[in-house]
Amino acid sequence: MNVIIAKNLTKTFGDFMAVDHISFEVKKGEIFGFLGANGAGKTTAMRMLCGLSKPTFGMGQVAGFDIVKQSENVKACIGYMSQRFALYEDLKVWENLRLYGGIYGLRNAQINRKIDEMLNRLGFQAEKNTMVSALPLGWKQKLAFTAAIFHDPKIVFLDEPTGGVDPAARRQFWELIYDTADRGITVFVTTHYMDEAEYCNRVSIMVDGRIDALDSPKALKEKFQVSNMEEVFFQLAGKAKRKDS
Repeated sequence: MNVIIAKNLTKTFGDFMAVDHISFEVKKGEIFGFLGANGAGKTTAMRMLCGLSKPTFGMGQVAGFDIVKQSENVKACIGYMSQRFALYEDLKVWENLRLYGGIYGLRNAQINRKIDEMLNRLGFQAEKNTMVSALPLGWKQKLAFTAAIFHDPKIVFLDEPTGGVDPAARRQFWELIYDTADRGITVFVTTHYMDEAEYCNRVSIMVDGRIDALDSPKALKEKFQVSNMEEVFFQLAGKAKRKDS
């Protein structure tokens, strides 16, 4: 079952074509890597899929909803996490989760149950009353991800969520991603770390607004006759003509 469908999705700003007729599908429970150098168009494409920006041309469906005509439905059934994490530093751990539960429209009883469930899953019960500002960066990252999936969305979009985090914390974060996918939530993730691309079920690589490659990491490495995804990426990204997003 495909939960994301893009057909000739295009976005222009004046004469500049940020996203150039991209087409792809993402399955339920899949970890889908959406890669590209700065200026490739991946953030613009993600904003369209999240219902935050209207395409100039083409169509997209997310969780069965049209990204233009039903953008509010799209927003209600997805989660989103950016590199900035979007946590409230002056609130406690549990208060952040309660706030997000309210934003997502959950009832108080649901929120209370989910807070306990999520804190237990993270091993954060002892930090329930800790101010977010006092948490290490890796813990903030895991808490932000938990907030993004607090309402059990069908899809979670992660926009470079592990930037600036040490390798050990990044591995722990990917364990959360695997657990989330195992529960049937689709994970759509952008990253600059090519070792993380290896963890995805499939990977697309954008160059100058177009998708130049899309397949499993194993198949892409075989196609380009290289030993890792970093070499695949450099072969493709090296052709890029534009530099700014």
